[in-house]
Amino acid sequence: MGQKLWQGRFHEPTNSLMERLNASIHFDKRLFRQDIKASKAHAAMLGAQGILSEEDARAIRDGLDAVLAEMERGDFPWREDLEDIHTHVENRLKELIGEAAGRLHTARSRNDQVALDLRLWTADSIEELDLALAEWQRALVELAEKYGQVIMPGYTHLQRAQPLLLAHHLLAYVEMAWRDRQRLADCARRVKVLPLGAAALAGTTYSVNPELVARELGWDEILTNSMDAVSDRDFAAEFIFACALIQTHLSRLAEELVLWSSSEFDFIRLADAFSTGSSIMPQKRNPDAAELIRGKTGRVNGDLLALLTVLKGLPLTYNKDLQEDKEPVFDAFDTVLDCLKVMAPMLRGLEIKAGNMRQAVKKGFLNATELADYLAARGLPFREAHAVAARAVTLAERDGLALEELNLETLQALHQLIGPDIYEALTHERAVARRSSPGGTSYALVAQALTRAREKLWL
Repeated sequence: MGQKLWQGRFHEPTNSLMERLNASIHFDKRLFRQDIKASKAHAAMLGAQGILSEEDARAIRDGLDAVLAEMERGDFPWREDLEDIHTHVENRLKELIGEAAGRLHTARSRNDQVALDLRLWTADSIEELDLALAEWQRALVELAEKYGQVIMPGYTHLQRAQPLLLAHHLLAYVEMAWRDRQRLADCARRVKVLPLGAAALAGTTYSVNPELVARELGWDEILTNSMDAVSDRDFAAEFIFACALIQTHLSRLAEELVLWSSSEFDFIRLADAFSTGSSIMPQKRNPDAAELIRGKTGRVNGDLLALLTVLKGLPLTYNKDLQEDKEPVFDAFDTVLDCLKVMAPMLRGLEIKAGNMRQAVKKGFLNATELADYLAARGLPFREAHAVAARAVTLAERDGLALEELNLETLQALHQLIGPDIYEALTHERAVARRSSPGGTSYALVAQALTRAREKLWL
């Protein structure tokens, strides 16, 4: 049996079911890089402070490099009887370098050790998610540039509302992703705070130098309260929340891809690589990739609720409940990263049915606001202008016509301010071009937005 780090106090073996419940190695083994990185920084500090001899500090760091190499190669001897990643690393280190390995844990507890490991892992994961978000943004911008002049219906309440550029619609998701990246960057500032030196909960009697460890890791801050240092998982909850919002944004786009690929919309065609068929209906092309992205949002939201529930009743400081912090963090990251990596190529393989979008714009009286604005620009109060436009829609609907198909006499009978130039005002191209307020869908503004996005994303 493996040597437990804490077994000196006990004389009877642990219950086998308790062993199983207590073990975390099946999921925390993915912290191996971070555990070794943190341990090397700790050993270097112990050596620099004279707490360890230079010889022991060097042997520990060299030994940790050897353990890391085994893990990276995939030939590390993982053992079921060693409960966690920390025990595995220390046990293997002892096999490689002897008794000096036992000095690594000087001035350190597993409480501050695991807190640092998870912070390091989260910081690394934030960088990986940021890269994937940038790739999603590039895919959106490429699609927007390719179909930059395509007009489509804009929707409110899932009802056709006003004409806009498809590029403008896609750029809305680029903006969401900017906020996602900003949230992650802001979260990273609170992640990169060193808890090492807190030991179990009250600090340590050794003359440690946490600032030296922080510098070794490339961090600037250390936690100022030892109790908070070992029990804080705010950073993990914040990270999952950021993941949940990313997944929510992906889900919104996925929902639109599902709708747009249906026969009822018929705006897009998903590539075969991201579609599936039916086992009984040969004609089907199911948007399963988009549906799965949409469906996995509940999973990430569940990860957030799981961690918040773990944290909500914990007295200070460390409690074994905190072993449950890692799986939700890992799962949220894995799920969101996978969905981002699917969404980007799915967008790049998308076929836009521009003609169908254009035909959809012609139905539903999307230019009704243009008639109201036309009258308001000529002095009629907007509420009155709105009523006139509504009556025009009622007439056109009754006769099965588009608004621009009503003859001039009919329109002028609704109000004397309407002149022959009304038909130019009612064109959908004109409606798009006139939306020139900041953030609007005009051709010029969308072109500028695309330029800005390209400059930021293709540095």
